[in-house]
Amino acid sequence: MTEPTFVIVGASLAGLRAAEALRTEGFAGRVVLIGEEPHLPYDRPPLSKGVLDGSQSAASTFLRDESFYAEHQIDVVLGQRATALRPSEGAVELADGSTITAEKVLLTTGGRARRLAVPGADLAGVHELRTLDDALAVGEAFRAGARVVVIGAGFIGAEVAASARTVGCEVTMLEVADVPLGRVLGRDICERYAAHHRRLGVDLRTGIGIDSIEGIGHVHAVVTADGVRHLADVVVVGVGIVPNVELAADAGIRVDNGITVDELSRTSNPNVFAAGDVTNFHSTFLDRRVRRENWQNATDQGAAAAAAMLGRGKPYREAPWFWSDQYDLKLQMAGNPEPTDDVIWRGTLDSTNFCAFYVRDGVLVGAVGVNRPKDMRAALELVVARRMVPEALLADASIDLRKAMR
Repeated sequence: MTEPTFVIVGASLAGLRAAEALRTEGFAGRVVLIGEEPHLPYDRPPLSKGVLDGSQSAASTFLRDESFYAEHQIDVVLGQRATALRPSEGAVELADGSTITAEKVLLTTGGRARRLAVPGADLAGVHELRTLDDALAVGEAFRAGARVVVIGAGFIGAEVAASARTVGCEVTMLEVADVPLGRVLGRDICERYAAHHRRLGVDLRTGIGIDSIEGIGHVHAVVTADGVRHLADVVVVGVGIVPNVELAADAGIRVDNGITVDELSRTSNPNVFAAGDVTNFHSTFLDRRVRRENWQNATDQGAAAAAAMLGRGKPYREAPWFWSDQYDLKLQMAGNPEPTDDVIWRGTLDSTNFCAFYVRDGVLVGAVGVNRPKDMRAALELVVARRMVPEALLADASIDLRKAMR
């Protein structure tokens, strides 16, 4: 009897973690990891930071070197797009016309950068930042004195702006909302992040939409809705991602703002699983369906899906965790803060070293910290455990949260 074949479509962080977990769990069959890009699986967080400012090489982002895949007998197929799933036949078709038979398939197809729907968005010099090749192309354009316009002041846009300033570019950042990061962070923190960018030389303009992008062959300016022309040698668009659900949808698998999965990462087809940015899953933390676009979820859900493929799965319980590095600020977020939560501050908000703890009905439900990694790691444990924490303990910076709640 031949060993079964498991195919992972998407050479991403989630895909790699799943492949690793299959081997760790003792799966002896064939593991095939398919990637549309020509690169081995790599880490995305450095793309908007170290790769852009030149402090990290492309090779340093690779999660594993080639020898790892050989040692663990993981067949890696790079530069090939999966064009069709035929679950009833147990087959995955590739762009070169070949077919791989598979008993089970895991989709870790992630997402693609959302395109800006304005005239001129396809001009040379206008970039999205999602892939390693995107980062290398943008990094080549970043040089001292270059005029950079960043469209979108979310986490990616803000990190790109910070990297551009680090190498001496002239940076304009445009955001349609009235404060950057307003959908994620409280207004108090958002306003201070905006002020920090401005202090470090970013011309941050908020509450303004984009009318068009101008240029003859190459971008020359971004025109905002108020008619102002912002001269640009390079434009970076960071307005979110679109989940890559087409492969699943074409195979008749249920999709809804991502590929819908159950608590064991199974899709509507029992032999097809999904994990990472592309999945719409039920969050036990929030008690509703969500799609998470972060490193922690990709890591955890990839491994959880692998266990489920082997029939050893447990209901996936996320640990909501996110971080962003901008200039000298390391922002970390745990849980799911809401604007209506009670906020308890540890440290001084006007400094670059503080935590905001979000309490709902006496329970710690979220935390945002700037340059407070020890406090934030402790906060994550407390948030996941749904602990009731005395306000006085949260507010007292002299108390080690890790020890106080044991």
